[in-house]
Amino acid sequence: MGFPGTWMTPSESALYRVVPKCACSTIGQIMYFSDHGTFFDGDIHDASEGLHKWAQEDSQAPITRAVTSRDVYAFTCVRNPYTRVLSSFFDKICGIQRNGKRYRGNLVPLLVQKYGIEVGGPDGKEEFDQVASFRRFLLFVRDTIRWRKPMDPDIHWSATSGHVSTFIANGGRYDRIFWTERFNDGMQSVLDAVDTPHSVDLESMPRFNESESHGPRRAHPVEAYFDDLSMHLMWEIYHRDFRLFRYDFENPANKMPTAEIDLDEVHAKLA
Repeated sequence: MGFPGTWMTPSESALYRVVPKCACSTIGQIMYFSDHGTFFDGDIHDASEGLHKWAQEDSQAPITRAVTSRDVYAFTCVRNPYTRVLSSFFDKICGIQRNGKRYRGNLVPLLVQKYGIEVGGPDGKEEFDQVASFRRFLLFVRDTIRWRKPMDPDIHWSATSGHVSTFIANGGRYDRIFWTERFNDGMQSVLDAVDTPHSVDLESMPRFNESESHGPRRAHPVEAYFDDLSMHLMWEIYHRDFRLFRYDFENPANKMPTAEIDLDEVHAKLA
């Protein structure tokens, strides 16, 4: 199976397991800058050189060597399941993607037909009942993850622990897992632990939120989208994420972690 979703700097200063919707664009640009002294001009996911990526065949041997030797600092970044799945809904379901089209072609028409979801019209800018549509989307997410119907789960809303686990199951070990909600502290701890050709000033660099303008703005606070049934579904889908990465399941309004992540526990439970 290898190490899908793994990126590495060409200087082999750091390895990163990408988790969608968890600041991956910003992290990729930081890694790119740390080797080249400049940011990639465009969406870092489109970069075909300047970073080793598992999806590129000629990158697989150096990534495999780095992971198995454990000589390269390995890290990833996680996010509160409540805000992550909301972000997936507004970006991927309601939004128009950077190619000018809907995400995954017929996905949105399928959701409109089978789940009664509204997405704000053809351009995502019309008024619609965000809460009702999101809760229907969450039913769809549960169906894809539990029964793989009407399609396999998508990487943007499948559990963070599932992404994190493939790296561990295939022989990798993380030196650091940090939270999107405390991004600068976590990313700085990674930069402090590695030697890079170019230094990165996190305070002054731009943020690369490639999905920010794709969809409508969230009209309500996070907790407004989650009633008792929605929270039940969230626990069914993301219970490992809440437990392992120390997020508050009982209070959707609290996006911050409640305790430190235990790396030994993460490796033991996701191996």
